[in-house]
Amino acid sequence: MEEVYQRLNMNEYRTEKDSLGEVKIEKDALYGIHSIRASQNFPLTKRGMDPSFIRNLARVKKAAAIVNGRNGDLEKEKADAIIEACDEVIQGEHLDSFIVDLIQGGAGTSANMNCNEVIANLAIRKLGGQPGDYKIVHPIDDVNKHQSTNDVIPSAAKITVIEKTSVLLDTLSYLSDALHEKAEEYKDVDRIGRTQLQDAVPMKASQEFEAYRSMIKRNIAKIEASLSSMHEVNLGGTAIGSGINTTPEYLKQIVPALSEVSGYDLRQAEDLFDSTQNADDFAGISSQIKVCSLQLSKMANDFRLLSAGPNGGFRELDLPDKQSGSSIMPGKINPVIPEALNQAAFLVVGNDLTVTLACEAGQFELNAFLPVLLFQLFESIDVLNNAVRTFTDNCLKDARVIIHNTQKHLRRCLSVATVLNPIIGYDNATALVKEAMATRGSVLEMAEERYGIKREELEPYLNPVYELNKKK
Repeated sequence: MEEVYQRLNMNEYRTEKDSLGEVKIEKDALYGIHSIRASQNFPLTKRGMDPSFIRNLARVKKAAAIVNGRNGDLEKEKADAIIEACDEVIQGEHLDSFIVDLIQGGAGTSANMNCNEVIANLAIRKLGGQPGDYKIVHPIDDVNKHQSTNDVIPSAAKITVIEKTSVLLDTLSYLSDALHEKAEEYKDVDRIGRTQLQDAVPMKASQEFEAYRSMIKRNIAKIEASLSSMHEVNLGGTAIGSGINTTPEYLKQIVPALSEVSGYDLRQAEDLFDSTQNADDFAGISSQIKVCSLQLSKMANDFRLLSAGPNGGFRELDLPDKQSGSSIMPGKINPVIPEALNQAAFLVVGNDLTVTLACEAGQFELNAFLPVLLFQLFESIDVLNNAVRTFTDNCLKDARVIIHNTQKHLRRCLSVATVLNPIIGYDNATALVKEAMATRGSVLEMAEERYGIKREELEPYLNPVYELNKKK
C-alpha cells in the first residue's frame, strides 16, 4: 500500500482510529482503517478480491439492510442509503476501493470489513456526510448489523461458486455439443482403436468423439449434484452458529431475503454450527471439478497423440494451426491449445490439494483457512472454464480427421484379425497375422485372398455396437 500513502496530500486526509491507534487515510477514500491495515498485513497475491465475490458480499449486506430496515432495527433513511450503496457495488462500481488481498489471516474478517467500510462510506455520502463520519453510518453497528464474518464470507462465497460454476457448466455443454457435431461429421469413418498405445480393433471415428461427449455429460451431472450443496448457507449463524447478536425475526427472514436479492434459491442450513465450522461442501465441488479436469486432460492428450507428426507420427487428426511452434525450426506447428487445457487441469489438481488441506485444517467452531480455499477454488473454476472455451473454439471446431491416414492404418493393422476368430478360428487367424507381419501385408486382404472373406461382409462383426445403433 506504499502507493496509497504516496498519493496522500497531507492537507487532504482524514484520521481514523481503532484499538491499535490512528491511521491517516485519503480524505475521500471509501475504504477505512481496517482495510488499510489488512492491505499492509497481507500483500500475498497482490491480485485483490474476485469481483464476483465482492458483488456477492454486497448482496449479503443488502439483504441484511432490507431485513433490518423492515424490522425497525435500522432507521429507514439509513437502511435505504445502505441498500443504494450495495446496489452500486453489485453493479460493479467502486471495485478499486476493495484493496484487501483475498488470502488473509482472520478467516476473512478483512474482506468483510473492507466491504463494510466501502458501503458505509458510500451510504454516508448519500446522506450528505463525508467518508469516515461513522456517526452517520457505522461499518459494524449498521452495515454489519446482525452479521459476523463467519456467516457473511461463506454465504457470499457459495453464491460466487454457484455463479462461476454455472458458467463452467454452460461451457462444458458447449463442448459437448461441438463433440456431437464432430461425431456426426465423421460418423462413417473407420479408424483403429488403440489400447496401451498399441493397435487394438476397429471403431468409428464418431465413437471416439461420442465417448468424449458421454464423459463430459457425466461430469456435468456430477458437478451439478455437488453444486446443490452451495445453495445451503449459514447466514444468520453469526460467529459460531448460535445466532448471537441477531433477533428471531432476522434469523427467520435473512436467507429468504438473500435469495430474493441474489436470484438463487437458497436455504438456511439446518445445523448452523456444522455449516459454520466445516468446509466440506467447498471441498466436494472442488474435488468434482478436479475429476472433470483430469478427464478433459486425458482428452487433450488423445488429441495431441492423434495429431502427432505430421509426417513422423499418427496424423489421424489435423488440428488448426494457431501459432508458430518454434524459434529455431521453420514451419513447426505445435498442439498449443490442447497443451493449454492440460496445464489448466494441472493447476486445478494443485488447487484442489490446497482446498483439501484447508478444509482439514479448521479447528473447533471455525475454519480460519477459508480465504485460501476460496482463492484457489475460484481460480480453478475460472481457469478451467477459459481453457475449455478456447479448446472448443480454437481446436475442436476446426479439427479434421485425416481419412486416408485412418484407412492406411486400418489396412496395416494386424489386430483386426480378432474379427476372424469366429469365422476361421483363432489358430488360422494367428497364422494370417504372422504372415502379414513377415510380409508387411494386410490381414483383411489376405483373408479375402485365402478364405474369400470380403471386407464388407465383416462390417457387422468389426463394430457390432455401431451396427446395432445404426439400426435403431
